[in-house]
Amino acid sequence: MTEQQRSLRRRILLAYETMAGEYHARIDDKPHNAFYDRPNTLRLLPDVKGKDVLDAACGPGKYAEILHERGATVTGFDLSPKMVEFARQRNGAKGTFYIQDLAEPFQHCGDAAYDLVLCALALHYVPEWGPTIREFHRVLKPEGTLVMSIEHPFYEYTYFKSERYFDVEAVRATWSGFGEPVEVDSYRRPLQDCLQPLLHNGFYLDELLEPRPVPEFEERDPKHFRELNAFPAFMCLRAVKRG
Repeated sequence: MTEQQRSLRRRILLAYETMAGEYHARIDDKPHNAFYDRPNTLRLLPDVKGKDVLDAACGPGKYAEILHERGATVTGFDLSPKMVEFARQRNGAKGTFYIQDLAEPFQHCGDAAYDLVLCALALHYVPEWGPTIREFHRVLKPEGTLVMSIEHPFYEYTYFKSERYFDVEAVRATWSGFGEPVEVDSYRRPLQDCLQPLLHNGFYLDELLEPRPVPEFEERDPKHFRELNAFPAFMCLRAVKRG
């Protein structure tokens, strides 16, 4: 990791530590999470009853809570210590949660330990996807499933007014949906750099979904409901570990 990438990682961590409390408080019903990302990502999950699941970049543990309700055993990690603590609070005695950088080797995860890896709206904080995808492959059982949601590369290209579509470039947005405005850094990349790390590292692509918001979104945010029905902001993927 370069010094520039380490600096950006520190800024990402600071941003999430700053908004962790509000993020946790609003995650149940904030429209983009509750009525756009989550229902569409959950559509791609297989039956998780009795399965071992890794919730990679678990945030405050909302996905883990749902997975527990569906009968899964969940291990989760996140870069943000505050998010990990909220995940523990939300899930009580259920699940195991610890601090881990998505861009670093998963030292606490054994080989072929999980039936499912879930990674929701987090890979755009990782500068190089190859090592992370290889870790997903390593910790999954044969023919295990990876479900992930990401920011749509076409949306990001437009939103950040990029002039270099084929580059992976550092970008910054100001978030105002979790209390006081917070500057959040991430990486924008082309579509091929979202798909090739999967195809080149032991997965086949099983499903690709350009999601639309569910009806409950419109009641809370009609403007963005119209926009998201015209052009997607996220993309949901399901990939399977090749035998």
